[in-house]
Amino acid sequence: MPPRSRLPAGHEHLDQILFAQGFGARRDCEGLILHGLVQVRGEVVTDPDAVFPVDLLELVVDGMPWVAHVKALIVLNKPAGYECSLKPGAWPGVHNLLPVPLRRRGLQPVGRLDQDTTGLLLMTDDGPLLHKLTSPKHHVPKVYEVTCKHPVTQAMCDKLLKGVVLDDDPLPVKADAAEAVGEGETCHLRLTLLQGKYHQVKRMVAAVSNRVEALHRSEIGRLTLADDLAPGQWRWLEDPKLVLP
Repeated sequence: MPPRSRLPAGHEHLDQILFAQGFGARRDCEGLILHGLVQVRGEVVTDPDAVFPVDLLELVVDGMPWVAHVKALIVLNKPAGYECSLKPGAWPGVHNLLPVPLRRRGLQPVGRLDQDTTGLLLMTDDGPLLHKLTSPKHHVPKVYEVTCKHPVTQAMCDKLLKGVVLDDDPLPVKADAAEAVGEGETCHLRLTLLQGKYHQVKRMVAAVSNRVEALHRSEIGRLTLADDLAPGQWRWLEDPKLVLP
């Protein structure tokens, strides 16, 4: 087989596009194309060597609609009962909630949520972006909706804002914002953090003599979890600037 010619920047052969998107080995992707199972912009394409611009290319692969992304960044509404670990133990991993092509691409969670914590989780296969989103020096704010066992008082919020000492760090850990949500006596605490320590919300709440009964992350940066994204569902995030300061 003669070598393929050099392609314009941002373009690639169709079989390579499918391979990079996670639709299987190169030979599998070639077979999908040759058998007429791939549509590009609504038209069946049967030539694996056909050349297209990669990013945001609209595909249907074996009946699955797909928009190609050179680098994947997705928003997942994480339900309870799933681990964020790449090698989960007692609970299934969040990767099980993704379609097979994204699983094959090896997306990594941007930070971790405990198995019993729900809400906004980002996942990506973009290494430099993952570093930016998880680096402490970038101070990306994360907002948590905390259901506490006991009513949330102003004194508790004041302590969280001033800083509490956790058992693994002699320096106080401060909340960027802390407020009781709701009228009268309420057990709903809204907490904004700039760090990402192990079990941080639960430990900070325990340090002010309360206990977390349920925990939900609602925001990262300027990105708010959409009401129409049900638990277990995901969607592409096209603009990383929403979560970068």
